[in-house]
Amino acid sequence: MQEISKVWKEALGAIMPMTLVVVFLQITVVRLPTIEFLQFLVGAAFVISGMFLFLLGSETGLLLLGRLLGNELPGTSLPIYLFSAFALGVIITVAEPDVRVLAAQFHELSGGAVSKNVLIGMVAIGVGIFVAIALYRIVRGTPIRRVFTIGYLLMLVVSLFTPARFLPLSFDSGGVTTGPMTTPFILSLGAGASAVLQGRSVMADGFGLVGLASLGPIIAVMLLGVLIG
Repeated sequence: MQEISKVWKEALGAIMPMTLVVVFLQITVVRLPTIEFLQFLVGAAFVISGMFLFLLGSETGLLLLGRLLGNELPGTSLPIYLFSAFALGVIITVAEPDVRVLAAQFHELSGGAVSKNVLIGMVAIGVGIFVAIALYRIVRGTPIRRVFTIGYLLMLVVSLFTPARFLPLSFDSGGVTTGPMTTPFILSLGAGASAVLQGRSVMADGFGLVGLASLGPIIAVMLLGVLIG
């Protein structure tokens, strides 16, 4: 019950401020038709309920699963470890709602220039590759600044050959991968892995994975732009 109460407060804290602002504007400035304002209130109630259920499921299932997998994966062979990290990164990104919203909007506004599934696939592959790199960094003990430096240099080089219309999409693709599905899972995966490896610190090695993972889709979508012109 304490967990449910905490999650319920988080859901209310995330949605209620925006709802109260809209209510204030409705009273003072906007004056929407009554039916539309009632539709907004009903929608806000649905969003709060959905956010509560999502956060509760994430806390009790997704985070626990990520920590357990992170604890177990370092005990496997390195190829299985890296492939599992890649596969988990791909799967969790495909399930990320923010990625699907971005793909749908770009597909609509670009007149179908890029298929939604192609864009989602490229973003997911980019995340998967960099999640594997991030977990490999934990195993090897490589300084994170070195990995970031190489990643950003690669991104800058690829951007020189990317069509201008794909550059904004590339950086937005990196942003949407830090959504409510991907972020907690990747963080718990890294924290679980660093917790069972000798000589590793959860604080120093378990974090930074989301930052590295967000580089993957940026580079992947840039390469997609290079390929299709």
